[in-house]
Amino acid sequence: MKHLLTLTIALALLGCGTPSVTKSVQANNSKFVALGSLGSQLVQCTALQETVLPDGRLQVRANILNRANKRLDLQVNCIFKDEQGFATGDETPFRTLILDETAQETVLFTSLNPQAKNYTVRVRLSR
Repeated sequence: MKHLLTLTIALALLGCGTPSVTKSVQANNSKFVALGSLGSQLVQCTALQETVLPDGRLQVRANILNRANKRLDLQVNCIFKDEQGFATGDETPFRTLILDETAQETVLFTSLNPQAKNYTVRVRLSR
């Protein structure tokens, strides 16, 4: 009986943790993430372009599209990562991006060092 109770508690804990872990893994492996519940419905990345500069730094261009029929105040940033997916400590600050109805704009990010081989562009609604 004691083992059955322990097994039941363990399975309950695993079941509760799975969705958030899955979302975290997807966000970590994705090159574009819309943060927040409304973000993914209102904003879309239509194109990503990566360029390695002559000095080895990574430059990223992201086309951000407003899918809503209203003006959106957004904040965007980029986290640069090494080839294994770990952050290099090179994260841009969030900057404001204002998109009119159904507008699209290109945002440019450049890493500070040549360690960056991968990245994640993040977008969230302004507070």
